[in-house]
Amino acid sequence: MSLRLDAWLDAVPPTVVARLRGARDVLVVSHENPDADTLGAAIGVRELLAARGTRASLVCSDVPPPLYSFLPGIQDFLTDPEPDRAYDLLVIVDCGSLDRVGPVRDRHAALFGALPTVVIDHHASNGATGADDWVDPDAAATCELVALLAPTLGVSLAAGEGALATALMAGIVMDTATFAHPNATPRTLAVSAALVGAGAPLAEISRRLYRSKPDVQLRLFGRVLDRLGSVAGGLVIYSTLTAADVTETGALSSHSEGIIDLLSQSEVAEIAILFKEAAPDVTRISVRTKSGGVDALVLTGLFGGGGHARAAGASIPTDVVTARARVLPEAERLAAAVRR
Repeated sequence: MSLRLDAWLDAVPPTVVARLRGARDVLVVSHENPDADTLGAAIGVRELLAARGTRASLVCSDVPPPLYSFLPGIQDFLTDPEPDRAYDLLVIVDCGSLDRVGPVRDRHAALFGALPTVVIDHHASNGATGADDWVDPDAAATCELVALLAPTLGVSLAAGEGALATALMAGIVMDTATFAHPNATPRTLAVSAALVGAGAPLAEISRRLYRSKPDVQLRLFGRVLDRLGSVAGGLVIYSTLTAADVTETGALSSHSEGIIDLLSQSEVAEIAILFKEAAPDVTRISVRTKSGGVDALVLTGLFGGGGHARAAGASIPTDVVTARARVLPEAERLAAAVRR
C-alpha cells in the first residue's frame, strides 16, 4: 500500500536534493555512541543513493551496539572512511554539532574539511547554517526528514526490499519512544504510516527497541534504580551509572540505553537526570523533562550540551561526584520555578 507524502514535501530544501543528485560517491557519517535514529538515517541515505546508482560508505566512530543488529545493512558500518574511495560529498546525519561525529572526524580532518557537506538533523541546539544544511527541530527524528527525501528524489519508500522503510521506522520509533513522546506530530505520523505501508515491521521494531532486553541489561537497570535519589522535594530525580556497574554486571556500555526514560516516568519529578561515568574525569548527563515545564536545553546548555526541549544531554569534564554537585543545584532552581 502506497501512502503519499506530497503535503509535507515543501519542507525539503532543494539544495539538499541537488547535492544528493549530483554526487557520485558519498561518505555518510553518524554520531558517536550511535542510536537507532543516527544509524537508521545513515542507512536510509545510503539506500536512497543506491536506488539512484550512487555509491556510499557508512561510517561511525563507534561500532553499532548489538541492540541494532536487526537493522538491514548494519554490518556495513565502518569506523573510518575507505582509503581508496574518491568521495565527492559528506553527509552528516543526526549530529547536534560536529563534535558529536566523534574521533573519526579528528582522524580524517583533511578529508572532512575538503568535502562539500550536507547536514541533516533535528536537534534544536544545532547551529549549522550552511547553504546545504537541513536542520528541522520540528521533526521527531532525523529519520523523519530522510523519509521525506525519498519522494523528492523519485525513490520508493519500499526501496532495498524494505531496508529503507525498516531503517527509517526504527529511528522514529526510538526517538518518539513508540509515539509516546510529545514530539510525534501529524507529519511524524503521516511519515510513519507511509513507512508501514512500504513494509516497515512496526510491531517487531518496537519490540526489539523497547520490549526486549538481555538479562545483564536488567541487572544494570537494577543497580541504577537502587541508588535513585531526589532533591527539591522530588521535583528532581536522579541516579548514577558507574563504569564498575557495567563491568560487574557483564553488560555493555550501550546497555545503559533506556535508563533515563525509565527515570522520567516519575509521577512528580519535573526533571530526571542520569549521571553516567564516561571516564574517570568525564561525566555524561542525560536529561528528560515534562511537557510544559523545564526546557532541558536550558539545563544542559549551562554545561555545553544540547539536544531538545524535553530530552538533552551534555558531557562534563569532571568526575561523577563533582558533576552531581554542579548540576543538581541548577536543576533544583529550574524545577522550583515551574508553575502548574
